[in-house]
Amino acid sequence: MEHQHIYDKQGKQICCSLEEKINKKTEHHSDDDGHDHDHSSEEKSTFQMFLPAIISFVLLLIAIGFDNYFTQSWFTGWVRIAWYVLAYIPVGFPVLKEAFESIRKGDVFSEFLLMSIATIGAFAIAEFPEGVAVMLFYAIGEIFQTLAVQRAKANIKTLLDQRPDEVTILENNVAKTIKASMSKIGDIIQLKAGEKLGLDGELLSDTSSFNTAALTGESKPDTKAKGETVLAGMINLNSVCQVKVTVAYSDSKLSKILEMVQDATSKKAPTELFIRKFAKIYTPIVVVLAVAICLLPMFFVENYQFNDWLYRALIFLVISCPCALVISIPLGYFGGIGAASKNGILFKGSNFLDVMASVQNVVMDKTGTMTEGVFKVQEVVFNSDFNAADILQLVNALESQSTHPVATAIHQFVGKIDSAIVLKDVEEISGHGLKANVNGKELLVGNFKLMDKFSITYDIDPTSIVYTLIAVAYDKKFVGYLTIADSIKEDAQITIDKLKVLGIKTTMLSGDKDTVVQFVAQKLGITNAFGDLLPEDKVNKVKEIIAKNETVAFVGDGVNDAPVVALSNVGIAMGGLGSDATIETADVVIQDDKPSKIPLAINIGKQTKKIVWQNIILAFSVKAIVLVLGAGGLATMWEAVFADVGVALLAILNAVRIQRMKF
Repeated sequence: MEHQHIYDKQGKQICCSLEEKINKKTEHHSDDDGHDHDHSSEEKSTFQMFLPAIISFVLLLIAIGFDNYFTQSWFTGWVRIAWYVLAYIPVGFPVLKEAFESIRKGDVFSEFLLMSIATIGAFAIAEFPEGVAVMLFYAIGEIFQTLAVQRAKANIKTLLDQRPDEVTILENNVAKTIKASMSKIGDIIQLKAGEKLGLDGELLSDTSSFNTAALTGESKPDTKAKGETVLAGMINLNSVCQVKVTVAYSDSKLSKILEMVQDATSKKAPTELFIRKFAKIYTPIVVVLAVAICLLPMFFVENYQFNDWLYRALIFLVISCPCALVISIPLGYFGGIGAASKNGILFKGSNFLDVMASVQNVVMDKTGTMTEGVFKVQEVVFNSDFNAADILQLVNALESQSTHPVATAIHQFVGKIDSAIVLKDVEEISGHGLKANVNGKELLVGNFKLMDKFSITYDIDPTSIVYTLIAVAYDKKFVGYLTIADSIKEDAQITIDKLKVLGIKTTMLSGDKDTVVQFVAQKLGITNAFGDLLPEDKVNKVKEIIAKNETVAFVGDGVNDAPVVALSNVGIAMGGLGSDATIETADVVIQDDKPSKIPLAINIGKQTKKIVWQNIILAFSVKAIVLVLGAGGLATMWEAVFADVGVALLAILNAVRIQRMKF
C-alpha cells in the first residue's frame, strides 16, 4: 500500500523525519523527470558499489584478449556469446530492470530504455564488446553520480549531527539522561564543557562561551550572560553550565533551519525546471530520429546495409542520453545551497541562487542591518517644568510594550519598570511611535512626526541633531527628547566596497531620522539613502527601482518590512538567530547578522549559475558534434560512450567544484 503522510491540525507533516527525507535524496534524485536513479546502495561501501562493474570489466578484458591477442579455438559461437552475456549481466541487468519499471509506471522514454535498446541492439548485430563496454561505462557513470550526490548533500546532512539525540536534565538536583525529543519546556539542562545543546533555552549560569559554528558558520566563540537565549547546536566551551528549556524540541531554531534547508532542494531554479521539461520532450524525439536514421536511408541510399545503419542509430541513442544535463544541473544547485549553508547563509530554494546571481540593486534597512541595532541613550533633554525622573518612568513603562531596539535602550537606561504605573489604551502608530493614557492624561513617545500628528508644538529643529531623537509629550505638552545612538557594524564598510566591485547599486531605506541615515550612508559610501520613511514609503521606493526593470534584493529584518520583502525579487533577512518570523518570511537568511555575507551570497549565486551554464554548453556542444559524426558514420560506439558517460562525469566533477571553492 502506498504510504500516506500524516498531518497535525495545523497542517504540519508529523511523519517522515528530516533524516529520512535527506537520506532519500541519494536514493531517488528525481522530480518526475524520468530520471529516477536507484541509489539505495548508499549503505554499501564504495568497493561494493563498484564490484559489479569490476566483474564486468575483468570478463570484458579477458574476452577482448581471447578475441584479439590470445586466440582460443573454443572461444567461438555460443561460448563467445555466453561469455559476453555474462560480462553484460552485472552492469546491464539493473538498467534493464529500471527500464522495465519505468515503462510499467508509464514513463516509456527514460534513459534506461535508451541504454537498453542501444546495448541489446549492439548484441543483435554481433558488436558484443561494444555492447558490454557501453553499459559498463554507463554503470560506472551512475556510481560516480551516486558518490557526487552523497558528497553534495554532506554539508546539509552534517547539520543533523549538530543536534544531540540525548540531553542531561536535572530532576531534584539529580542528573538524568533522556532523549532530547522527550525534554519539556521548563526542564533544566546540565551542559558539560564540549557538549552540544539539544534544545533552545535561557542560560541560568552567570556566563558561558559557546561555539556557534553549526548555526552561523562563525568559529569565533560567543559569550552569553545569564538570562540570554542559547540555541540548539551551540557547543559549550567553558565549565558546566545550566540552561532552562524554553522551546519544544521540534520548534527549536535548528529544527527550523534544517527543515528550511531540506525544503530548499525542492524549489527549482528556472534553468533546472527548463532542463527537466526539455529532457521529457528531447528523449522521445531522439528515439524517433534513431528509428529514422536506421530505416529512412533504405529509400535513398544505394547498397543499403541494415546492420550499418542500425549501428549508426544505436550510436545516436547512446549519445543522446540526457544524463549529463539532468543530473549535473540539479547537482550544481544542490552544491550551491550546501556551500552557502556551510557559510551561514540559508537559501530557501535554488531559484533564489539564480536571482542573487543577477541582482542589480541591494536595498537595505539601517538598524540591525548595517548598524549593530544596539542603541544607547546619550542625552536626556527635558523641559524644567516637568520632573525628569517621573517622565522617564512613564516613558520606560510605555516602551516596555514595544520590542524595538530603541525600547530596549530606554529600558537599560532607566532600569526597572515601575509596576504602579497603569497604562490604558496603548496604541502603536506605525512609523511614528507609541500612545497611551496615564492618570487620565495622554502620553506620546516616538519621533517628531508623532508630535506633528497630534499637533504638539515644540521649539527645536530636529534636523539640526544628528542622533536619533525620541520625542516625549505629556498632557498635550512637549516635554523634550532623548538622543539615542547606534554604532555601525565592523564589516559594513567591507560589504559596501564589495558590492561596488560587483557593480551593484546600493540604497538605504530607513524609518529612522533622515540626518542619521544620511550620516551612516555617507560614512559607508552608500549611493542613495532615504530616512523618515513609513513602511508604505519603502514600498514606493522599491517600486521605483523595479519600474526601471532592475532586480532588487531587500535586506531587512523580514518582519516589519514584510511588504518590501514580498515586493522585491529576493528578500534577505538579517538576524536569523533572533526571529522565527524572519526565517518564515525571507527567501535568504543570514544567520550571524553580518552584512558581509550579502556579497558572499551573491558570489555563491554567480558561481553556481556559471557552473550550471558551463555544464549545459559542454553537454550540448559535445553531444551535437558526436551526434552529427555518428549519423554520418564517422563515430563509433567508443566516441558515443565519451559523449554520454564522459561528458556526464566531466559535468558532475565540474558541479562538485563549488563545494571546494573559497568565497
